[in-house]
Amino acid sequence: MSVMVVRKKVTRKWEKLPGRNTFCCDGRVMMARQKGIFYLTLFLILGTCTLFFAFECRYLAVQLSPAIPVFAAMLFLFSMATLLRTSFSDPGVIPRALPDEAAFIEMEIEATNGAVPQGQRPPPRIKNFQINNQIVKLKYCYTCKIFRPPRASHCSICDNCVERFDHHCPWVGNCVGKRNYRYFYLFILSLSLLTIYVFAFNIVYVALILICFFTLWSVVGLTGFHTFLVALNQTTNEDIKGSWTGKNRVQNPYSHGNIVKNCCEVLCGPLPPSVLDRRGILPLEENGSRPPSTQETSSSLLPQSPASTEHMNSNEMPEDSCTPEEMPPPEPPEPPQEATEAEK
Repeated sequence: MSVMVVRKKVTRKWEKLPGRNTFCCDGRVMMARQKGIFYLTLFLILGTCTLFFAFECRYLAVQLSPAIPVFAAMLFLFSMATLLRTSFSDPGVIPRALPDEAAFIEMEIEATNGAVPQGQRPPPRIKNFQINNQIVKLKYCYTCKIFRPPRASHCSICDNCVERFDHHCPWVGNCVGKRNYRYFYLFILSLSLLTIYVFAFNIVYVALILICFFTLWSVVGLTGFHTFLVALNQTTNEDIKGSWTGKNRVQNPYSHGNIVKNCCEVLCGPLPPSVLDRRGILPLEENGSRPPSTQETSSSLLPQSPASTEHMNSNEMPEDSCTPEEMPPPEPPEPPQEATEAEK
């Protein structure tokens, strides 16, 4: 007896996620679609360090100390690890509202604002939220159909709302948000130290000197700027918009008033889990496939439901398996032929 097993194609949630992201390794790696500058970053770091380890470190290890290439290798590995962690992780993307949730939010907004006369512009969709005795406005995202949490913003490049949005960095090929900001900061900090280190011990190659010289100012300056933001518990997006330094002079409700506490919260606080569930399996109704019929699974090893079992007992049960109650009554025996002729 041949057994046929029906294999259903599994559709994961990352295959149906909206937005402009690319996924690899079955949804484990998440990046932006524009990755050209990210590859340039890898080329510059790998190329510069390869030349330094191949030619400079031989002389430095013999003439000065073998600890010089060891420390350089540690900085290089740490920089690459934090770069890949920043580029391949979820920055804190907020899922979009489902159709039912979006309809409910629309009903709430209409009930709050009332009917808007034709020809007039509707009022802005804003909710007030209190944080540390200070009112913070929650803005409505017309793309994601949600009220964005505090400090969240919509990235126009990735087309997603990101929690604690800092900026979109093309050099790492991803947004920088709540879930990968600490790795981004550690990356630029370690890269600054690596650039200074290679520039200080480079004695032969002019190309390395030029690359490190021009990289030094940009990377070290960027590290200093983000160190200033971390000390104030502020994001790049908030600094550009002047959210806490504008005309109103509104105090930053997220700052603890202490540099050590701000640094500990940003760099050492608990890392929230991803809310996307990229590798989750979609139900049959969402991925567009139909459930297998009874005929397709009757010969498989899958268990059958009680409804299909009853249908099988009443209509498709073979004759040999009939119960005594369901068997037809036996026909009466025919009288012998001799008795019939005597009666005649």
